[in-house]
Amino acid sequence: MDVVNRYITINNHINGAPQDSDFELKASPLSLSLDPASNVVIVKNLYVSIDPYQLNRMKSFSASQKTSDFAVAIVPGEAIDTYGVGKVVASTNPEFDKGDIVVGLLNWGEFTVIKAGGMLNKLNPMGFPLSYHVGILGFSGLTAYAGLFEICKPKKGEKVFVSAALGSVGNLVGQFAKLSGCYVVGCAGSKEKVALLKEKLGFDDAFNYREETDLNSTLKRYFPNGIDIYFDNVGGEMQEVAVSNMNIDGRIAVCGVISEYLDSEKRAAPSMIEVIYKRIKIQGFLAGDYLNIFGDFLSTTCDRLRTGKIQPLEDISDGVESIPSAFISLYRGQNIGKKIVKIAEE
Repeated sequence: MDVVNRYITINNHINGAPQDSDFELKASPLSLSLDPASNVVIVKNLYVSIDPYQLNRMKSFSASQKTSDFAVAIVPGEAIDTYGVGKVVASTNPEFDKGDIVVGLLNWGEFTVIKAGGMLNKLNPMGFPLSYHVGILGFSGLTAYAGLFEICKPKKGEKVFVSAALGSVGNLVGQFAKLSGCYVVGCAGSKEKVALLKEKLGFDDAFNYREETDLNSTLKRYFPNGIDIYFDNVGGEMQEVAVSNMNIDGRIAVCGVISEYLDSEKRAAPSMIEVIYKRIKIQGFLAGDYLNIFGDFLSTTCDRLRTGKIQPLEDISDGVESIPSAFISLYRGQNIGKKIVKIAEE
């Protein structure tokens, strides 16, 4: 039996802001009849993740491309891999049967062919929507959990600042920090997002950075007694002023530097005198560094979801053809929470 697999590729390397013209929707026939010796799994993609870091993979060069298997360069014209959830429709791999729900590295497309050794695992949804396993119960959730608890190690009463606080990671960091008894302030790019942070997610306060003309003064206003923990999703000037407002023994988890993704010349230059004399810890990290705590993260987060102590925040588009616009929306500040594309019904 043959099906038509539609998938997204890039037409060329992208070295600036992504545009619709950078992407192409391709289609090719795919046989579901497999050679018994092939040890292959074919997955019907159901939900796929849309993440800012993918832009660095689309560039003609980025330092990140040589540092992680998850960040290797994307070749124009070829399928783009991403984290996702799907359903097995054909398999000669003894570990997977037709009908299994799986999670792992899929493609920005309708089907994914996964050879032996590919990143794929059976998924027990545990009563949660499948989309949760792409975001809050997937790598976005693990990133927030590991960055906050493994790197920043919050203590009750500490002051926490989160940039891009309504993004896929930031919104969870703030919620985890509140549950740890911290005072939490987030920044976002619109009045509507600020309201969501305070009214839905329980942040103590929040501000629209686009309305602020002096970010250093802004942070002094929201943190008159200084910042203990800064969860950095943006880099650039925000990182600089956060360092200037950190307390002694402050901790900074550097998760993303989205301000630099579109402008390689726009780099943070924090005061190293402040870092030294305040003994500030600044650490970059990847979710893959913390797979050893995935079980603890999953158990804790599931419990908090079931008891209503954490609110999931998803922004879901429909159809493979919506992937380019979904991706572009990340760089226009249009997403609220975790950006996901639903490819098909289960």
